[in-house]
Amino acid sequence: MDFKLHSQFRPTGDQPQAIEALTRGLNMGLSDQVLLGVTGSGKTFTMANIIANVNRPTLVLAHNKTLAAQLCSEFREFFPENAVEYFISYYDYYQPEAYIAQTDTYIEKDSASCIYGLGDPIDYKNMVISLRPGMEYDRDELMRKLTDIRYERNDINFVRNAYRVRGDTLEVYPAYWAGRAIRIEFFGDEIDRISEINAVTGVPERILNHVAIYPASHYVASKEKMARAMKDIEAEMWEQVRFFEEHDKLLEAQRIRQRTQYDLEMLQEIGFCTGIENYSRVIAGRAPGTPPTTLLDYFPDDFILFVDESHVTLPQVRAMYNGDHARKKSLVDYGFRLPSAYDNRPLTFDEFTDRIHQAIYVSATPADYERSRAGQIAEQVIRPTGLLDPEVFVRPIEGQIDDLIGEINATTDQGERTLVTTLTK
Repeated sequence: MDFKLHSQFRPTGDQPQAIEALTRGLNMGLSDQVLLGVTGSGKTFTMANIIANVNRPTLVLAHNKTLAAQLCSEFREFFPENAVEYFISYYDYYQPEAYIAQTDTYIEKDSASCIYGLGDPIDYKNMVISLRPGMEYDRDELMRKLTDIRYERNDINFVRNAYRVRGDTLEVYPAYWAGRAIRIEFFGDEIDRISEINAVTGVPERILNHVAIYPASHYVASKEKMARAMKDIEAEMWEQVRFFEEHDKLLEAQRIRQRTQYDLEMLQEIGFCTGIENYSRVIAGRAPGTPPTTLLDYFPDDFILFVDESHVTLPQVRAMYNGDHARKKSLVDYGFRLPSAYDNRPLTFDEFTDRIHQAIYVSATPADYERSRAGQIAEQVIRPTGLLDPEVFVRPIEGQIDDLIGEINATTDQGERTLVTTLTK
C-alpha cells in the first residue's frame, strides 16, 4: 500500500517533532500514544503525515458526523490518489427503535446507524460481483444477482442502490459512489464494454477494464445461510411466545408472533426486512452473547486508529453498550423484538479496546485514560502560523458591568469590535 500525501505546505512549528516521534512509536510497536495539540496547531496535517510515513490502513474515529465529514474532506485533499471513505449513517438524524411503556408509545426506527454490528465480512466479500469486458454473462442473471445483493431495479429514479435496464445496456449506481455510476453494455451474452458514467447526465467519463460491484447492504448472506437462520428465528419466536403465555402476557405473545412472522415472510420473499440487523447474530450463526461483527473487523490486523477529540469520543464509545441494552430491554420485554436482538449491539468498551492494536489519541485536553495508557505523549503547542493563544485576565466580580463598559469603549475608540459571552440569556 502506498499513501501519497499531496500538500503545498511542509510541517512547521511543533509538527515535525510530533510526526517523527509518533511515527517512531508506531514502528516500535507502541500500542497507545497521545498527540496533545492545541486548537489550530494542524493536528490533521500531522495525522496525514504519519499515515504517509507508515503506509498502513487507517481508521479515524470522530464523535459526531459533522466533524467526521470535515476530517474526511481534509484527508481527501491530502490523499487524492488513495481511497478515503466516510462511514456513517447518511441520514440527517438517527431515530432508534424504542418502546416507552409508561405511555404505550412505540417509536419505529427511522434510519440505520453505523454504531451497531455489521454483517460477516466473509459473506460480504463472497457476494461481490466481478465483471470484465469479454466475459460471458447473461444479462438477466446479472440482474438477479444484483437483486440478491440488495440493489433495486428503478428505470425512472436512478439513485444509489439502484440499477436500470435499457435494451442491451445495464446501469448500476453503487451504494458507495457519489455522482458516478457503472454502465455495462452487452453483445448477446457477452459483456462488450464497461464504462464509468456521470450518474446525472449519463456521459461516459472513462472506460474500465474491470469493475467490482459490492453489496448495497452489509446484511447479505447466502440462501443456505438465510434458510438456516429463518428456522432458528422461528424456533426462538415460538419459545418466546410460550414464555409470554406462561406468564399471562397474551398481548405480548400475540405481538411477537405477528411481528416475527411478518419478518420471516419478507425474508422468504425478498431476503430482507425492516430491522434485519436485529437478527444479525442468528444470520451470522454466532452464539448468544458473542460480540457482533463491526467495521473494525473489515480492517487488517495492522491498521492504525486515530481517535479524534479523544476526551469526548472515548466516553461516548464507553456509554454505547449500556444505553443500547436499556432501550432493547423494553422492546424485548413487551414483545416487539426477540431476545436475540440484544446481540445487535455496539461493542462493550473492553471488546472495543481488544480489537485495537495501535492507537493515537488526538486531543487538546486528553483525559486520564489516554494519559495513563500512552507509551508517549507528543506535544504540538506551537502553531504553524506562529500565533499564540490570547492572554486571559481574571477580574473581580464587583464592578464587572462598569469594567466591561470601559473595555468596550476603549476597544471602540480603536475602531475595533467587542464580543461578550455569558452563561445565561
